Amino acid sequence: AIKVIYIHVNTTAEKHDAYKSFQFSCISDRLYFAILYQKPKSGAANTHYFCIDDELVYENFYADFGPLNLAMVYRYCCKLNKKLKSFSLIRKKIIHYTGFDQKKQANAAFLIGSYAIIYLRESPEEVYRLILSGSVSYLPFRDASFGTCSFHLTLLDCFHAINKALQHGFLDFGTFDVNEYEHYERAENGDFNWIIPNKFIAFSGPHSRSKIENGYPHHAPEAYFPYFKQHKVTTIIRLNKKLYDAKRFTDAGFEHFDLFFADGSTPSDTIVKTFLNICENAEGVIAVHCKAGLGRTGTLIACYIMKHYRMTAAESIAWIRINRPGSVIGPQQHFLMDKQAELWTEGDIFRAKLKRNHKIAVTRILSGVDDISINNTRNRRTIQKDIELYSDDDETNCLTQGDKLRALKSKRQAKTPTASPLAVTLQSSVQKSKTSEPSISDSTDITKRTTRSAARKNSFKRLLLCIFVYAFDHTSLWQLSRSL
Repeated sequence: AIKVIYIHVNTTAEKHDAYKSFQFSCISDRLYFAILYQKPKSGAANTHYFCIDDELVYENFYADFGPLNLAMVYRYCCKLNKKLKSFSLIRKKIIHYTGFDQKKQANAAFLIGSYAIIYLRESPEEVYRLILSGSVSYLPFRDASFGTCSFHLTLLDCFHAINKALQHGFLDFGTFDVNEYEHYERAENGDFNWIIPNKFIAFSGPHSRSKIENGYPHHAPEAYFPYFKQHKVTTIIRLNKKLYDAKRFTDAGFEHFDLFFADGSTPSDTIVKTFLNICENAEGVIAVHCKAGLGRTGTLIACYIMKHYRMTAAESIAWIRINRPGSVIGPQQHFLMDKQAELWTEGDIFRAKLKRNHKIAVTRILSGVDDISINNTRNRRTIQKDIELYSDDDETNCLTQGDKLRALKSKRQAKTPTASPLAVTLQSSVQKSKTSEPSISDSTDITKRTTRSAARKNSFKRLLLCIFVYAFDHTSLWQLSRSL
């Protein structure tokens, strides 16, 4: 059962009545979420407050502010699991509170909502209903573009993305390696993320040689070979201008395809169909990149997710951003909305053919846009028009969106002391601790993951999630804490 309490206090009498109601209704509950406009006093005998507003912080590109990435969701879940299992807190109410910053409120709500879906097995709709109790509103998330936002990603979209990721096996904290995630997402360590385990890696485009340009460390193709081979990557898809010779990948045993379209733009129908064709016939993992590995890369991977998992455009965008913040930008968001119905239909047909054991007719696609051969002359003319419209020269003499985004990413990450850029060998494995309990306070000591089955064994299904939003003054807050 999940109970909801909304308390808004204006008068002394209302304070007294609301306080009694709260105490009675939540007597058997343990977990709460609160928006507090004053920091609670510590030391209450029956209450433990905690806040992650300044601990798990979204690193923005421009005006974007969330959702928080998968590593932060994992760390939050470990933190909360540890508190709920703690012997010293066993008799205490645990209240996750957030402050007055609306952006941090949205991210805090995303975390506790994700926890409820992952560990308490609540539905996205129920969780969303709870956090909106009492006419509370949360800012929608926005993309990483510069300028006016024209597409809003809601908390409900994110909750559905988390729920469907669990259903499809994209999300499994029993196998998730938070150390590896945080290591390889950094610009100097390769700047790549898994979007679908054992299927898609999104990464920033390699360069002809390792160097630092516009504040961003570039890596030569060879730097990725050991990791890619270890993780069964067989196919590389390049979406940006040619900054390295594809032969360097093909000579190493990878398939390589070019599907160029302009930075910040949307792909043609021919490119979408070709991308899907390649991915549906790849024997192993597919590594996709554009310049920054965010806009064009996220857009085409989202097309695959919509077709093959019937996720909505918003859910696909949400899942990709949770894995790789900043993905899918500007008009690419609306493009995916427009493609949703078409891709769902194509996916239904694809699955129906598989069920009937019909062999899917596919076209062998050669490396390079110029070499694509798709049945008829009309399609070949369309591809040629795309090549002429989006010439490599368009990106040669100007700083593109991709340049700016990855320079910003490198700059913000440089604030944290690390090894010298390009000094890290990408194939090196990240050490895993063998300790049984997660240590959240030490970011370098992440331990064995807590699984959903373990959560059930620890009776998490009996926990009650309460949403508690109020605006007490400082004295009343202290009195409430003592009474809890």
